[in-house]
Amino acid sequence: DVQLQASGGGLVQSGGSLRLSCAAEFTGVFFNDYVIAWFRQTPGKEREGVACHSTSDGIKHYADSVKGRFIASRDNAKHTEYLQMNNVKPEDTAVYYCATHQSRFCSGFDPTTYLFWGQGTQVTVSS
Repeated sequence: DVQLQASGGGLVQSGGSLRLSCAAEFTGVFFNDYVIAWFRQTPGKEREGVACHSTSDGIKHYADSVKGRFIASRDNAKHTEYLQMNNVKPEDTAVYYCATHQSRFCSGFDPTTYLFWGQGTQVTVSS
């Protein structure tokens, strides 16, 4: 069984920071057995991959739009993946989701390859 719960969204001014959390419960496996990726979606647009933190080698993958501003990290003791969002921009406004596809390897940002999703948390960046 896999359960993900995203939290930490809110209203933030342009240039500010926000940290999202994804609390995970994985039955029968260790927390580090599965990657957790972050996606975001705005109304009328497809879900967009933002970050993925590979647990096999620790490499973090980011969308070009957030490179240098967003940082994915993981607290294994708390079974939580974080997305630190720095220098946010109005175009970062979206519902943010965490997801996993039960692998130690990131497989890109195709949302159809991720089987389990959290419920989403709204991030709104004011200009």
